[in-house]
Amino acid sequence: MGQRSLRGRRTLFERESELSTVDEALSDLAGPRGNSGEPPGRSRGALLSFAGHAGIGKTTLLTEVRRRSAAKGCTVLSARGGEQEQRVAFHVARQLLQPEFAGLSEAELRATLGSWYAIVGPALGLCAPSEGAPPDQQGLRAGLDWVLTHLAVQRAPMVLVLDDAHWADAESLSWLAAFAPRAEQLPLLVVVAYRPDELPEHAEAFRSLPGRAGQRPIGLEPLSAAAVARLVREDLGIQADDAFCRECWAVTAGNPFEAVELTAKVRDRGLNPTEDGAHLLRDLAAAVKGSGLIARLERLGTTTVRFAWACAVLGTEIRPALAAAVAGLGSEEAADAADALRIARILTGADPLEFVHPLIATAVYRDIPGAVRVALHGQAAWCVIDEGLGPAAAARHLMETHPDGDTWIVQQLRAAARETQRAGAPDAARRCLARALREPPPPAERAAVLYELGCASLLTEPANTVNHLRAALEEPIADPELRHNIVYRLSQVLAHSDRLAEASEILDREIHVTGDARVRLRMQSEQFMWDAFRADEPDSPARSRRLARLADRLTGRDLTERYVIGLRAWDATLRGEPAPVALQHAERALAGGLGWAEADRGFEVPVLVAMTFMYADRPGRTEELFATGIADFETQGWHGAHLSFGYTILGYVRFRRGRLVEAEDFVRAGLRLAERVGPGTPVHWYAVGTLVQVLLARGRVDEATRAGEHYALRAPFPAAVTFPDAQTVYGELLLARGLAKEAAVELASAGRRLDERGMRNPSWCPWQLHLARAESHETPERAVATALDAVQRARQYGTPSAIGQALRAAAEVSPVPDRVSLLEESVDHLERSPAGYELACALVALGTELRRAGRPKEAAEHLYRGLDAAVQCGADGLVGEAREELANAGLRPRRLHSTETDTLTARERAAAALTARDRTPAQVAKELRIDEQAVVRLLSAVYRKVGTDRTGLAAALREQATS
Repeated sequence: MGQRSLRGRRTLFERESELSTVDEALSDLAGPRGNSGEPPGRSRGALLSFAGHAGIGKTTLLTEVRRRSAAKGCTVLSARGGEQEQRVAFHVARQLLQPEFAGLSEAELRATLGSWYAIVGPALGLCAPSEGAPPDQQGLRAGLDWVLTHLAVQRAPMVLVLDDAHWADAESLSWLAAFAPRAEQLPLLVVVAYRPDELPEHAEAFRSLPGRAGQRPIGLEPLSAAAVARLVREDLGIQADDAFCRECWAVTAGNPFEAVELTAKVRDRGLNPTEDGAHLLRDLAAAVKGSGLIARLERLGTTTVRFAWACAVLGTEIRPALAAAVAGLGSEEAADAADALRIARILTGADPLEFVHPLIATAVYRDIPGAVRVALHGQAAWCVIDEGLGPAAAARHLMETHPDGDTWIVQQLRAAARETQRAGAPDAARRCLARALREPPPPAERAAVLYELGCASLLTEPANTVNHLRAALEEPIADPELRHNIVYRLSQVLAHSDRLAEASEILDREIHVTGDARVRLRMQSEQFMWDAFRADEPDSPARSRRLARLADRLTGRDLTERYVIGLRAWDATLRGEPAPVALQHAERALAGGLGWAEADRGFEVPVLVAMTFMYADRPGRTEELFATGIADFETQGWHGAHLSFGYTILGYVRFRRGRLVEAEDFVRAGLRLAERVGPGTPVHWYAVGTLVQVLLARGRVDEATRAGEHYALRAPFPAAVTFPDAQTVYGELLLARGLAKEAAVELASAGRRLDERGMRNPSWCPWQLHLARAESHETPERAVATALDAVQRARQYGTPSAIGQALRAAAEVSPVPDRVSLLEESVDHLERSPAGYELACALVALGTELRRAGRPKEAAEHLYRGLDAAVQCGADGLVGEAREELANAGLRPRRLHSTETDTLTARERAAAALTARDRTPAQVAKELRIDEQAVVRLLSAVYRKVGTDRTGLAAALREQATS
C-alpha cells in the first residue's frame, strides 16, 4: 500500500489522453449539474480497460484512477490479481467485496445479503459453507451480481478497479468479465488493467468494450524520449543533460518502471547525470531486472534472500510473521530482512508487505532453486494451517509439492476440495482432488477420493466424471454406503449425458447384489425413473406393470417410497390411464413431502408429479408446486439447468392454459439459461420445443421456423423422452409450413416410437392430432380413423381438455356434416377445462362451420367469443382468422374493451413487491389485489431486458413500471 501511495504522488507522463477518458467517465458517473442549475443528469457507468506490457505503467495509472475517484466522492473497490494466487478461487472477488462487509455481525450479514447469504457468503469468505448441495456456478454468479449491483446502487457512485486482471483467479475473472458490460446501466465505473498477451480466454469481454472506449481497450504505449527526459530531471534534477537523458530512454526502451528504477540506481550510486556517466547506464539498467536484480538481492545476505524467497512464495499482501515462519527466521531477523528489502526497493509496505512491482516478484520467485521452492511451498502449507487459515488457503502450496504418499497432504487436499466445492468452485475442488490422487492416497481411501473427484467434475467434465466413478467402483470399498453413493452418482451423470440405457444397467447390476432392502428400493426407484425417460426402453409395458405392483404396496413412509409412488403417477399419465388414478398417486406422493432440492436426489420426480396435475387439467396446482420448486432452486443457488427447467415448464403450463404471451416470456427466460448449460442437453430440447410450440400457437410460423433452424430442431432427436416430444413438435412445424407429406412421416415415426412404449395419452403428446391433419391432404379416410382413435384415447384419460382438443382435430378432418356436432361437443368440454387457447380455436372453428351451414346468428356468437378468447390468449394468427371469418359473414368485429387493471400505482407497487423479496407474480397479485397478468407482463418485460437473474432487477422494474 505504501508503494501505491508513493506512485500516486509521482507525475504521470504522457498519460493525458488516458486520464482525460477517466475524467470524462467519472464526470458521467457523478452526474454533474448543468450550468443553469438544472437537476443532475442520469448517472452513467462504464467499462474501461487499459492494456499494456509489463512495467508500462498500468499500476501507476490505476493508482491515479483511485485517487481521482476518491476525490470525486466515489466509493472505490480495489483488487489485484497475483501470479501465485491464480488458482485460489474467488481471491479477487474477496479483495473487492470482503472489505465492504468487514465488521458486520452474522445477523447483520444475513440481513444485508438476504437469501443470497448462504450462496455468496462462503465464496466471499464471510461465512462457512453449508452442509447441503453447493450452488451451481450460474447461481453463484447471479448472487455475486446481486451483491455488486446492490453495493453500486447503495453507495453510488462507485468505481471498481482491478489491476493485473490477467492473473486474477478464473472464478472471479469469469464473473467480472460477464458482469462488466452491465456497468453502463449502473452508477458503476469498472476500470481494468492487464497484459494483453496473458489475458485468459474467459476474459475476452475486456477486449471488446461497450460505449466510450471505442469498442476496444486503451493500449498504453512506452514513453517518448522527451517524457523520459522529464522523468529523469524530476528525479535527478535539471542538471541531467540531454545526452544522459537520451541514453536513459535508449536503455529502458521507454518503459516507465525501468526508467524510475534506473534513476533510483543513479541516485544511489551518486552518478553525475551527464554525458560523461551515460556509458554506465546499461550496466545499471541490467541490475534493475533479471539477473541484475537477482545479483543485487544476493548481495543483501543469505537471511534476506531467504526472507525474499518466502515472500515470493506467499504472493501478494504478505504478512511479515507468516513470511518469517516460512523462511524459518525469528521476528528480529525477519524485521531486519524486510528493512533491507525495502531499502533495496524490492519490497514496500509494513503489514502487509508487497513487492514494489510484479516483475520483481516474478524474478525472485523464478530464481528460487527448484528443490528449495518445493520445500518452501510445503513449509508455507504447514504454516498456513498452523495459523488457522484453513486447508483451502494451504491448497495452492500443497499443489506445488512433489507427490510422496503423504497421508496428511491427502487429508488437507480433500478438506480443501470440500470447502471450495461447497463455496461454488468445483474446478478448484477438482484440481485439489486430482493432486490428492497423485500423492497417492492409501488404498483404502482411493475409492473415496475418486468419488469426490467425480462429484467435483460433474458440472464441468461429465465424461471425466463417468471415468472417475467407474474407476472408483473397481477399487476395494469397505463402506457399503460409499459404494451406493458412487452408483447413484454414476447413474445420474450417465442419464444427464443422454446415456440412459447405461444408467439403468448400472443400477440393475447393483440391485441384484445389494442385501439391504431399503437400498435396493432406492435403486429400483432410480432405475424406474431413468427408464421412464428412455426413448429406447426395450419393454416399457413390463416396467409399468412392475412399477404399479410395487407402488401399490408402498405407504409413502419415506422419500424413496414417495418417489416410487410419484413415478407411478407419471407412468399412469403417460399410458393414458384415467386421470383420477394418476391424481390419486400424485397426492399420495406429495402427502409426506417431496423436496425439489434434496442434496442427494434429482429434481425429476417432483417435476413429474407436478406435471401430472397439469395434464389432468389442474394447472393451478402445478404452478403452486413449481413456484415452491423454483424458490427451492433459487434458495439453493441453482440457476443453471434446474432454474432453466423450472422457467421452461412454467412457460409450458402457461401455454396449455392459453396464456401465450406469458408462456413465451417464461420459455425464452428458460432458453437463455439452457443455452448456458449447453446445446443438445435435455433442458435445451425442452426449451426449444416449447418455444416453437408457443410461436406456432401465436401464429408466427416464420419465427418458429427460424427458431427451429437456429436451435437445430431436427433429427437426430434426443435419446431421452422430452415434453413436448421433440419429434412431434418438428412434425407440427413442418405441417404449419405446408409440408404435409414430410410432417406425416415424422409424426407417424413418433407415434410408432411412443405406442411401442405404451405412451398413449394424447394430452401428453398429441402426435395423432397433427398426423390426422397431415394425412387429410391425401388419405382422408385414414385421417379420420387416426383422429377418432385419438378421441377414444382421450376419453379413456377423461380430462375435458384432452377430449375437447381431440374432438376439434377430428372435426377438422371429418366429413362436413359431422363437423358441427363434433365441434359443439369440443366446445362443451373445453369450456370446462383450463385450455384457453384450445377453446378459442374450437370457438372460431365452430363459428366458421356454422356460417357455412347457413346459421349466421349462432356463427356470429361463437366467432365473437372466439375472437375475444384469441385476443386474451395472445394468439395473433387466430385473431386474424376470426376477423376474416366475421368479415366473410358480413359482420364487423366489435371494438374490444380492455379489462386491464394495471394502473401506474398498481404496477409500481408490484415492482416494489417483486424487488423486495423473491415473490411469484401470483403471490404479488393476490397480496395487492391486482390482476396477475399485469404483474406477469411487468416481470416478463423486465426479464427480456436483464435476464432471469436479479442483477439490476430493482432498477429495471421501477423503470418498466413507469414506462
